[in-house]
Amino acid sequence: MSLFLEFLVVLVNAIWLWLVAIYKALVPVSMQWTKDMSKDTVLVTGAGSGIGRLMSLKFAEMGCRLVIWDINEEGNLETARQIEAKGSKVKAYTVDLSNKESIYETAAKVKADVGNVDVLVNNAGIVTGRKFLDCPDGLVEKTMEVNTNAHFWTTKSFLPEMMERNHGHIVTIASSAGLFGVATLADYCASKFGAVGFDESIRSEMLKYRKTGVHTTVVCPFFIKTGMFEGAKSRFPWLLPLLEPEYAADKIMDAVRTNQPMLCAPRVLYLLYFLRGVFPSTVADVLAEFIGISASMDDFVGRTKPKTA
Repeated sequence: MSLFLEFLVVLVNAIWLWLVAIYKALVPVSMQWTKDMSKDTVLVTGAGSGIGRLMSLKFAEMGCRLVIWDINEEGNLETARQIEAKGSKVKAYTVDLSNKESIYETAAKVKADVGNVDVLVNNAGIVTGRKFLDCPDGLVEKTMEVNTNAHFWTTKSFLPEMMERNHGHIVTIASSAGLFGVATLADYCASKFGAVGFDESIRSEMLKYRKTGVHTTVVCPFFIKTGMFEGAKSRFPWLLPLLEPEYAADKIMDAVRTNQPMLCAPRVLYLLYFLRGVFPSTVADVLAEFIGISASMDDFVGRTKPKTA
């Protein structure tokens, strides 16, 4: 194919994908095509509380079989009980997501106990919420291990079978802090930027190797009211509201069911992300200061100790 014809094909394809994106943005999910996940096995990390528990329950409502991981054994078992109450099958595992060997060992158990995993939700995360120079080295390392590195090891464990069957979905619960740097969140932002980049690279590899049945979704929400970001604030809540967990979980489920590559919530984040790429960095800094991004963590309390969420 000549370069000109190749360009025309790309142009037509790009226009078509733009139209599809506009359709998905404007039309309610109830009126869109959604995939049947009732026979899928879904693994959710950080399922013992917060958004991880909510997503697990919603997958259970779809009829999925659940595999749930968390370092908090008590919380994870409570999630398992709630899943079973909905009539779904579940296997709970206590896992230290900051430990590569723990991840690999537990993944091997899952394969032996359950078999293939169809949907992997990398949700577990921690936040310190401290000024960079006040954050101990150990907590910085732990943040990177749980929020970024764990995604490498879980994906390495379950992606090969997905590629072999050309069927699967990797869901990365990142953050708007993975798109914008925020004061007192240096380690958290770095870890979530890493998670966003990892998702984009995996999606690129699936396209390169024609594994069109293996999808990825990266989720970049503003602060969610799960307790993990207790005390975080928004200067203009009508513009950037702190998200209700139920709302955030519903949006994530919709994105997964429609194979949406990227989800930002609230939607204004898409605009802010676009403007950041258009404006000079100095202008973006001034706007971020006005919106209150740099002050959003001034009253941060968080949980009493870092834990998965």
